[in-house]
Amino acid sequence: MSTGVTEKTQTTIGGIRRKFAPWTDPAAVPLIRYENVSKRFGEFVAVDNLSLDIYEREFFALLGPSGCGKTTLMRMLAGFEDPTEGRITLAGQDLVGMPPYKRQTNMMFQSYALFPHMSVWENIAFGLKQDRMEKGAIDARVDEMLKLVKLEKFAKRKPHQLSGGQRQRVALARSLAKAPKVLLLDEPLGALDKKLREETQFELMDLQMKLGMTFLIVTHDQEEAMTVADRIAVMNHGKLVQVAPPAVIYEQPNSRYVADFVGDVNILEAKIEAVAPGNVSLYTSVGGGAKLSIAQNVEAKVGDSAFVAIRPEKVRVDLEPPAWQEANCLRGEVWDIGYLGDLSIYHVELEGGVRIKAAKPNLTRMVERPITWEDKVWVSWLPDSGVVLTS
Repeated sequence: MSTGVTEKTQTTIGGIRRKFAPWTDPAAVPLIRYENVSKRFGEFVAVDNLSLDIYEREFFALLGPSGCGKTTLMRMLAGFEDPTEGRITLAGQDLVGMPPYKRQTNMMFQSYALFPHMSVWENIAFGLKQDRMEKGAIDARVDEMLKLVKLEKFAKRKPHQLSGGQRQRVALARSLAKAPKVLLLDEPLGALDKKLREETQFELMDLQMKLGMTFLIVTHDQEEAMTVADRIAVMNHGKLVQVAPPAVIYEQPNSRYVADFVGDVNILEAKIEAVAPGNVSLYTSVGGGAKLSIAQNVEAKVGDSAFVAIRPEKVRVDLEPPAWQEANCLRGEVWDIGYLGDLSIYHVELEGGVRIKAAKPNLTRMVERPITWEDKVWVSWLPDSGVVLTS
């Protein structure tokens, strides 16, 4: 299961998006702590003996397929569900048994849940009025929130008079108005179209960094989690499979499940032939048989079965075998080509029917392709482009 990457080096792979990594400091105290938490609904185990630390000012993402337990984990922090076992603490305070309105959290729902009969201003002010804040303080806070989400000109409008992106900003402002320690985001961008969703992701990141607040987002969108989060927890069947920064999740997955779930990937079955410091040699029967060489430390022995994962953008496609490369080179035929504008995706069928994807950037406006359908080609990759997975 090891990928030969330590926790200390993990944060440097591919660079870090900002100089913020409290999880690497043994002295750092987590803001949120799940300790051996389980949640059962009858016979169904939604969260299974899970422990997790989240730090102050962290933008943390819970990522996984439907039914993996990520929303249940968030709802227990918010107080909408109680753990069956274990405990959850926020800033050192045990939350078990504490009602939602007393917790220093606030949740932004996927549906936004705006009051249709209230104006933008009234929606943002609603929670502050419930807390019996003084009118002057409410006015100042709502004006601050409107400025923060750039909706000052829309204060008197009703939700139905706003675009989807504007309604999303109103819901965000309302969630932030009470200045919670933790903002919980439950699939917050799911109702937006692709272009607006991408723009809003960066706005969320900028807003979170400006406020210095802890954000916890639940999503099944891998690209969204990779964009916004400092760290991602990949979940499956109520358990944490891997918790790491986005670059590590993508480049150094700890299992076939993570490699296959996050992004696009080619996975080849292989046998380990030799293990040396910083390198492992393998043999795959795919494509008529080939030697593979991966620059990686691995805890395995000769004869063990393994998987080699290679991302499509790291795979080369050539009409001739690379003269400089003895390993990681397989012959096939171009089966299909997908043109995506910035990229072209080549599906290459190897001997035996296994297909490999390769992504090539379209660096020029050339329409005619040097490599096209039914061409006999070679696919290859560098030793430091793949990763060996033993689980």
